[in-house]
Amino acid sequence: MIKNYLKVAWRNLVKNKVYSFINILGLATGMAVVMLIGLWIHDEMSANRHHKNYSSLYQVMMNQTFDGHRGTQQAIPFPLGEELKAKFPDFKGVAMCDWGGDHSLIYKEKKISKNGHFIGEDAMAMFSFNILYGYKNPLHDLYSIVLTEETAKILFGTEDPIGKILKMDNATNLKVTAVVQKQPRNSSLTFDYLIPWQLQEVIYTYIKPYHKTNWGNNSWQAFVQLNDNTQPASVNAKIKNVVISHFTDENTLKSIKPEVFIHPMSKWRLYSDFENGVNTGGFIKYVRMFGILGAIVLLIACINFMNLSTAHSEKRAKEVGVRKAVGSVRGQLISQFLSESMLIAALAFVFAILMVAVALPFFNRLTEKDMSLRLASPIFWLIMVAFTVFTGLLAGSYPAFYLSSFNPVRVLKGNIKTGKGGSLPRKILVVLQFSSAVVLMIGTIIIYQQIQFGKDRPIGFNNKGLISVNWSDDILKHFEAIKQELISSGAVISICKSNSPPSEIYSSNNGWEWPKSLPVEKSTVFSTIATDYDYTKTLGIKMTAGRDFSREFADSNGVILNQAAVKRMGLKDPVGTLLKWNDKKMVVVGVVPDIQMESPFRPISPLTIIFNSGWVNYMNMRINPGLPVSKAISLIKPIFDKYNPAFPFEYKFADEQYAKKFNYEELVGNLAAIIAVLIVFISCMGLFGLASFTAEQRIKEIGVRKVLGASVPSLWKLLSFDFVVLVLIACAIGVPVAWYAMDKWLKQYDYKTDISAGVIFLVVVLSVLITLLTVSYQAIRAATANPVKNLRSE
Repeated sequence: MIKNYLKVAWRNLVKNKVYSFINILGLATGMAVVMLIGLWIHDEMSANRHHKNYSSLYQVMMNQTFDGHRGTQQAIPFPLGEELKAKFPDFKGVAMCDWGGDHSLIYKEKKISKNGHFIGEDAMAMFSFNILYGYKNPLHDLYSIVLTEETAKILFGTEDPIGKILKMDNATNLKVTAVVQKQPRNSSLTFDYLIPWQLQEVIYTYIKPYHKTNWGNNSWQAFVQLNDNTQPASVNAKIKNVVISHFTDENTLKSIKPEVFIHPMSKWRLYSDFENGVNTGGFIKYVRMFGILGAIVLLIACINFMNLSTAHSEKRAKEVGVRKAVGSVRGQLISQFLSESMLIAALAFVFAILMVAVALPFFNRLTEKDMSLRLASPIFWLIMVAFTVFTGLLAGSYPAFYLSSFNPVRVLKGNIKTGKGGSLPRKILVVLQFSSAVVLMIGTIIIYQQIQFGKDRPIGFNNKGLISVNWSDDILKHFEAIKQELISSGAVISICKSNSPPSEIYSSNNGWEWPKSLPVEKSTVFSTIATDYDYTKTLGIKMTAGRDFSREFADSNGVILNQAAVKRMGLKDPVGTLLKWNDKKMVVVGVVPDIQMESPFRPISPLTIIFNSGWVNYMNMRINPGLPVSKAISLIKPIFDKYNPAFPFEYKFADEQYAKKFNYEELVGNLAAIIAVLIVFISCMGLFGLASFTAEQRIKEIGVRKVLGASVPSLWKLLSFDFVVLVLIACAIGVPVAWYAMDKWLKQYDYKTDISAGVIFLVVVLSVLITLLTVSYQAIRAATANPVKNLRSE
């Protein structure tokens, strides 16, 4: 019986080639979209799950109150790790970790710059770093280094790296003690190498006297593993006051109120947003949103199948009548029609797999992932079979029950009609399709407008032609010589030092006092940039008052404020004002505009630019605008190779780094745009099929109208009018939904665009034009057909 069902189903597919093609292509497109979104969601949801201790790993975090705002941070003080390990038996392991940084690794003639971490010894047992070969406890030795397989291959080629000595930053000899597998791209902790946490105290001599016992400087991370059967809530209660117990300043205790807690690994990636100390979600909202959109795309593809199947009900009606007359029961007819939908779904699945295979490389680049089709996995095929069966049932259930319900007597007498009542469900489905398309089109445009709104925001400095290079001991030793040669080469017109690159602010501090400030206001946080001379000149910042730091003055206690800081302090004439920073006397020497170096969608923070030539991490250079960039770089490179030989010459453009601030929004916008285009495409295919059927169904009416003198434009209007009305109804439904959804989305931004009526008008006009273009071919084809031939066919 099943063989017979499939044979009849195949004959119907071949007989109705156009409609079969539309159904298969539409379903294949919908299934391909769901597969790609499914792969993306799986990648996001499986982040960090490769760690064997996934359920017992946590990050130590802290809530603090600054300037009346309760904030949550990952940054914690240096001594916290030792205290947790020594005083709290609830932890199976504790690993302090820095934020990662670039260091040069040199072996013989090879030198590379890679990113890695100083990390606690316990990390190797806590995390699944998968040691491929080497020591069991590779971070136990102070002068050891763990390399990823990729880094080891670059440095050592085919040599066995274990036990080999390499030099870091041309200063510290380290022994390779293990080679580990590279962490997946969706891992929260990625690296090219790991080195012992305690080695920091040897390399950076300022750590022991300043940070070892400093509970007020939050510049590090900590990870912990709980013992079995230990409850996180009880641990949080125990460690809550571990930091505040080391504070002696009563004002600090009252205003900052630091509280320590642990955040589970399961929430690191998708639940990273906090508000007033409470976890409020995070990127999970986009995972859910795109999951829903994927389901909508599949539903719209299935709607096409439903519409075209029910539209052809008159052609299948006599078949149903004959089958029922010779004894077929309704269940058998339902099985017959479902077998047709299953066959179409199976064929669509084959095309969907091919589409995904072709699109996946582009999709990986778009989402910055390494996803793949696991064709060798039985679980993958089990999921795909279930997915195909579900799609076939979803698409074919309504047509199967609808067609099998025909009365055989009425059908065989020719009394079956599909008038307004019969076409109403199809009209509802078309409205649903285009409503979804309208919502996505409006949403996509608003997202891109928001991105452009942020890009158009004045940043207060010139980030074009501005490059930064990581600092090193060799650059420190030869800074003046490097600066002189760079200027003399003509490649660079200005140079400065800073503790953060031009597109970022890495530090923030409290402890500031100003005239008439209250004791509690010492907790107010100010973003901090440390530099010495020529900072505003190099970055192209125009002073609004006062001056930059100058060699002509003793500026060691000087500070430059931005306008937001001036406003926060309530200073009317800031230049010359005396301030205090942690009891150190400071004087305001200048004011700069509100330069934008953080999120382009957030208010600009109060900023203090302090004079500190020792707190340096970057060297910033303004390229000569009269030279091509490639020529300037070719002149700069030999100078750095000469004075900074331990490091390969690597640089970053400030404008490119600033552009990365929009990656998050651009990813959401690109995914929404792709889904919107595919929804419109699938909807148009269905509309094309319905227009073709409508034209075929009304061919005699059109012939009679032509004989009576109707013109081609009037017939085109007649056939197109119903579809345009449906799309306008869809717009009337979709526009309020889109307005509500995007208004809610925009509320997460402080600096945001408005939803203009122009966007709504554009989408409505575009929807009508797409509809007319889709149905016009069939309408004009029917209107220009020979009426004599059509009427004679009776």
